[in-house]
Amino acid sequence: MSNNLKTLEKRRHELQMRAAKEREELATHFEPWEKPLSWVDKGIDTVNFLRNNPVLWSTAFAALAHYKPKLASKALAVGWGAMKLLKSAKNII
Repeated sequence: MSNNLKTLEKRRHELQMRAAKEREELATHFEPWEKPLSWVDKGIDTVNFLRNNPVLWSTAFAALAHYKPKLASKALAVGWGAMKLLKSAKNII
């Protein structure tokens, strides 16, 4: 039984070394993508934050409507059209 355990321990050690080597190789190939992917991650976090806090959208639009009413009406038209387009795309998919 101890011979069997020694064999298993040796195999485990070999696999751990192989996994460490593969992790290092992956890290070298992934390094050029690290910065662009971090920006994408930050953008996704920002979108999720804004999606979960509609008060920010409402406040920003109210300020825009107060100071620049023409721009606010254009933004509202574009936003409304985009929302309708996304809803119809969801229904198609």
